[in-house]
Amino acid sequence: MTHSDTMLSPRLERLLNSGRQHLISGGLKGIEKESLRIGKDGFISQKPHPKSVGSALTHPYITTDYSEALIELITPPFAEIDDTIAYLTDLHQFVYDHLDDEMLLGASMPCGIDGDESIPIATYGTSNVGKMKHVYRRGLWHRYGRTMQSIAGIHFNYSVPVELWPALRELENREDSLEAFTADGYFGLIRNFQRVGWIILYLFGASPAICKSFFKSRPSLMSQFETFNKGTLYHPYATSLRMSDIGYKSKNQASLNIDYNSLPAYIKSLYHAITTPYPEYERIGVKVDGEYRQLNGNILQIENEFYSTMRPKQIAMSGEKPTLALKRRGLRYIEMRSLDLDVFEPVGINPSRGRFIEALLLNCLLHESPPNTPEDYRIYNANQLAVANSGRKPGLELNKNGESIPLQDWANEILDAMEPICRVLDEGLADKPYGAALAEQREVVRNPDLTPSARMLSAMSKNDEPFACFALQSSIEHVRYFKSRHLPEVRQQEFMQLAEQSLIKQAEIESRDTLSFDDFLACYFAQCDDMTLPA
Repeated sequence: MTHSDTMLSPRLERLLNSGRQHLISGGLKGIEKESLRIGKDGFISQKPHPKSVGSALTHPYITTDYSEALIELITPPFAEIDDTIAYLTDLHQFVYDHLDDEMLLGASMPCGIDGDESIPIATYGTSNVGKMKHVYRRGLWHRYGRTMQSIAGIHFNYSVPVELWPALRELENREDSLEAFTADGYFGLIRNFQRVGWIILYLFGASPAICKSFFKSRPSLMSQFETFNKGTLYHPYATSLRMSDIGYKSKNQASLNIDYNSLPAYIKSLYHAITTPYPEYERIGVKVDGEYRQLNGNILQIENEFYSTMRPKQIAMSGEKPTLALKRRGLRYIEMRSLDLDVFEPVGINPSRGRFIEALLLNCLLHESPPNTPEDYRIYNANQLAVANSGRKPGLELNKNGESIPLQDWANEILDAMEPICRVLDEGLADKPYGAALAEQREVVRNPDLTPSARMLSAMSKNDEPFACFALQSSIEHVRYFKSRHLPEVRQQEFMQLAEQSLIKQAEIESRDTLSFDDFLACYFAQCDDMTLPA
């Protein structure tokens, strides 16, 4: 028996004994990737979202996040991560072919911003649903500032193979419904990820430094950092300042205590947050002098305002609240939100990284996951902040089950537990790509200088350049990459058709509106199980 065999979880052992271990393969993987549009001078674009790529409101794959300049590319889910990355690459190619003299910033932390007012809030047309998306973003501005909302990241969407759930339910002799068992399994995955998700920041964090311009709207935060060089602040051992507590998280969110111990508990606690008034936000005002400043004065305007490293997801119908979608149809997939853009990759991520993440998520699913307490969440958050700010610090220790443990020791334990999963995922594959992905990250655990964060700081030191120059030069290299390739004609036609269809769909939505915006919002927030929004 190898060392990793001793790490077998009961769930994986049952699957192996029944000859059904292959059922863990083929889970669907999708990627959502944000990128800030910038000009050749490195400053954030003031131009509207390019109409030639379609409508940001209705295009299924090309939209915007907080800012009009913060483009978001969304892939469909694929069973093979190679297909996911290939589709993401083609989306980038199509966008680059329509950017004229602009480019996409390759780093997560923004550069080229001149205070909050330089960041244009995204607009989505004249329809009620488009106005709601814009007003929600205005609310984020008044609550947190625009600068924090211009940070870019990658969300990794994953759905467990559907054939796995009934097999696990049978092997565990569970009598609850398949939907309830599935929800319970997904929430167990989420709780385990909250315990060990700090490893994503260590291995893949790529935001160890920040432009001083980032702090123009909040200069008081600058005192938390050291000076790297002119124009750049940093923490010497930081991995992912994007995931640190640099001002986006507010004290009201820190005390929310969203419950991840079950789907009903999650829905109840999140519902409480979106329906409970918060005095500080009520003072902002909702509709002032005829103009909306935010959707409401509650702790959260809507569910999406809650910042978390992983979200349980169900595809919502048009106008349906996310919590209702979960309540009505259960979980469909999870969204892992803690990935930085890899500045060394043209699309911000590569297949090896995707395979490692898939194996890690399966590891979280297949191991026992006891309920969490509020104190547990406090510890998990403290571990995450420690790794974000100082993950490469020699001798750094984290809190595991109430005891201190060196980061590298715990990381190796996690990788050991993933090894049998990678072997199963590699069955029938000659090149053993999951094992290779795991081996690659073992080296990164062994040598922190191999982390993206360390490589970024090394390159900046070697060339004696501030973060903004490094990020701009890396982005220019990405431009060269995309200029050297061309979309296949079939894909070009597909994307052109999607762009045209999205513009038509937006126009149709705008022409069908009959309610005033006030009435539309009242209907949206009054939703219950047997109520739907007007078409």
